[in-house]
Amino acid sequence: MAEITASIVKELRDLTGLGMMECKKALIETSGDLKAAEDLLRIKSGLKANTAANRITAEGTIGIEIAVDKKSGALVELNCETDFVAKNEDFINFAKNLAQLATTKVLTDTDVLSRESLPNGKNVEEFRKELIMKLGENISIRRCARHAAKGRLASYLHGGKIGVIVDYEGSDEILGKDLAMHIAASKPVCVSSDQVSSDLLLRERQIYTAQAKESGKSDDIIVKMVDGRIAKYLAEITLLGQPFVKDPEQTVEKLLNKKSAAVNAFTMFKVGEGIEKRTGDFANEVMSQINQALENSS
Repeated sequence: MAEITASIVKELRDLTGLGMMECKKALIETSGDLKAAEDLLRIKSGLKANTAANRITAEGTIGIEIAVDKKSGALVELNCETDFVAKNEDFINFAKNLAQLATTKVLTDTDVLSRESLPNGKNVEEFRKELIMKLGENISIRRCARHAAKGRLASYLHGGKIGVIVDYEGSDEILGKDLAMHIAASKPVCVSSDQVSSDLLLRERQIYTAQAKESGKSDDIIVKMVDGRIAKYLAEITLLGQPFVKDPEQTVEKLLNKKSAAVNAFTMFKVGEGIEKRTGDFANEVMSQINQALENSS
């Protein structure tokens, strides 16, 4: 068996990104063969990824990339199980690298993204599995969105949990940042009222009409009441109709008019949005995992 030195353990660690003890154990199992140890760790990381695959990943971070010319950019949501892992530097850098790949390779499909290579030369999917083994949690690439700007792009990332890219017309970079921040804070559904689906409006109108009829008012008054409610609703869900967060006395539309600017489109990702987080007895779950590990080792 080849001597297992600190330098070869470090070399395996650099190759795989895994812990020193895991690397040393793999080298012992493979009689000091570096290549065989690397393959063994990849196999083990793949098995661990499969084991973790059913665990809910409702935490995570948003990776954002904007090209230097402000003409292209991407958002990627990378999920994990706990907020502790979401703050891990390797996890955060992985999300950033994925956003960079999506931008440069013009990708929006996460399956295609998983087959690409990272700046360090590693395959995305292989690295994801290695990270699962290193951090001990399920990790998934949930979604990706790429923008090719009609105007120019601006972005905002709030605590790693809410990410926004906005495509706007105008030369004011501060305005672009302010618009992205506003979207993160006020969470509009779309840019303008003409983008709201007719089905959604019909549903809201039916609800408001039924509510208004409870007042006992005449039909013509009810129509005016419903029209007013619809107008208020549109102002709440559209970017242009919302009061600007930094100056609520004016709407975003008025702000844009003053600046001779416009918004073409935006995308906002919020970590875990729409994912049902599992609740339960955490202590019992931990004990169950410990007991299972003891059974497997006996």
